[in-house]
Amino acid sequence: MDQGASGPALGDKSDAWLLGRARELIANVQRCSKSEQIEIIETLDGLLDETQRRGEPLLVAQMLRAAALARIISVSRAEEAEQQLDEMLAHTRRHGATLLQADCHALRGRRLVLSGHDDAALTEIARALALLDDPPSQELGLGRRAWDRLLSTALNDCWIVLNQLGVYEAAEEVITRAHQAVRDSAGPHEITMQLMNRVKMLLGWGLRLERIGRSEEAGEKFRTAASMAIAVEAPFAESLFPRKAGVAAVDQVASLAAALAFAAPSEAHIDRLRRLRTTPLFPFDKPLLSIALARCLESIGNHEEAFELLLGDRDDLPDEHYQPSIRIGVIHELTRFADRYDLGDPRAQLADYAGALEAELWSMRESQSAALDTRREHERLSAMHGAITQQAMQDPLTGLPNRRALDERLRGYASSSVSEPLAVALIDLDGFKGVNDLRSHADGDDVLRIVASTLRDSLRGDDIVARYGGDEFVALLPGAPLAAATQAMNRAVTAVDELPRHLSHGVTLSVGLVALRTGERAEEVLSRADASMYQAKRQGGNRIATATQIGDEGQTAPQDDPTSAVDEPT
Repeated sequence: MDQGASGPALGDKSDAWLLGRARELIANVQRCSKSEQIEIIETLDGLLDETQRRGEPLLVAQMLRAAALARIISVSRAEEAEQQLDEMLAHTRRHGATLLQADCHALRGRRLVLSGHDDAALTEIARALALLDDPPSQELGLGRRAWDRLLSTALNDCWIVLNQLGVYEAAEEVITRAHQAVRDSAGPHEITMQLMNRVKMLLGWGLRLERIGRSEEAGEKFRTAASMAIAVEAPFAESLFPRKAGVAAVDQVASLAAALAFAAPSEAHIDRLRRLRTTPLFPFDKPLLSIALARCLESIGNHEEAFELLLGDRDDLPDEHYQPSIRIGVIHELTRFADRYDLGDPRAQLADYAGALEAELWSMRESQSAALDTRREHERLSAMHGAITQQAMQDPLTGLPNRRALDERLRGYASSSVSEPLAVALIDLDGFKGVNDLRSHADGDDVLRIVASTLRDSLRGDDIVARYGGDEFVALLPGAPLAAATQAMNRAVTAVDELPRHLSHGVTLSVGLVALRTGERAEEVLSRADASMYQAKRQGGNRIATATQIGDEGQTAPQDDPTSAVDEPT
């Protein structure tokens, strides 16, 4: 099986090519042999390695999704997907990729269903839907079409789990949202996937309605599914799904053929359904195909053949594709044939068991719907509370921690019994007033954002940079003796001084740097840092000043720095 470019050649491919190749492989993995699935997984792992080398956050997240999804679809490798899902969740949280974070929860739900942990799967879907109920309008620089596609994909992955669990009302709501997300921008593959998914859902829903005696409603579901099976014809011919050119979609896709047969069982469908039973099938398609074929055989009086067909398929249903509603549908169909046509032992015990189990499953459906709504609201409120808490501790202009967050962190350091050195730097911008007076406050805001970003990038990952107010910032450098902290802050001073003039407008830094003393309160250390900062100002700015004598804040020493002159903004 040709999997495309080999490893070394991937470096010459564009990001768009890598993403398109991953989508193509995912479309193929659903209808191929296990050995081919393994090849696809290995190819996707190679694509993932290449995207991680490039480091573009959105591309990495999408490739992690592809690598995890291929393992879930292959089923035998599903347990391995947990590693990619863990990495994907951490990555999407770190980079604020909300849609892909939600999709990660949905994929985890799919994996949990395969292992029989239905309740845990429902919790994951609740988490995903809570994130998707109020997603950001834009993130990571996505265009509208790409954003819509990611939203639809995440909703589709939620739908798959809800459909497998038989929570059809919630599944209908979710797949409708998925359709609306890509209604104006969807390509043929997305349209095909939406229609095929809805066909499968409607067939499973109709079978369940039949089993509780709501035959008229079931018939409506089957007829709607049949109309969608016909509508999928045009987009399917241009989709990424493996297909034979010039052959109708209903002659290639089992669920579409089954939909036509459910809506109007007749001899006309038998040959098509028989042939499709011998082809590679999507998960869960075989039992739908078997029931549809049995009803068509029943329509021409071949009751015994229909019964034997269902009996064989019931015994052959693999545990790895376990879906309670569909499995019980086969058992119910067997019981119906046995009772109606006196075929073998009707096994009253089996009928009673199936009826009791179905009643229990129907009750579970209602409780699952209620649990989903409750957990979804809980996750939404938790997310809202987290966002409010974050906003209260974050400066809205620069995205840095604000004064409240800084004060809490500094008080924590000051009250800690751990004897770890802590350097505290108070930073003021030289020439910033001129930017606001001679240019505009909008330009001043831009300068503050740029300086904030430069400070953050110049220091270590564990260091804390906060906006203290106005054009003042504070940096906390835990574990750094004064000499090491001085070197670090010199890097920051130099980085700001070397910013392009059109970005900084000539603004530089004056830094007062001190070390936290044992037992010293937060207010006291900030006061000493402030005194040192003013000493740096008096020395001409664009420099660092540190306290050289404990208890004597007036004694400061400007740091040796080649950029001692202050450039005033033009």
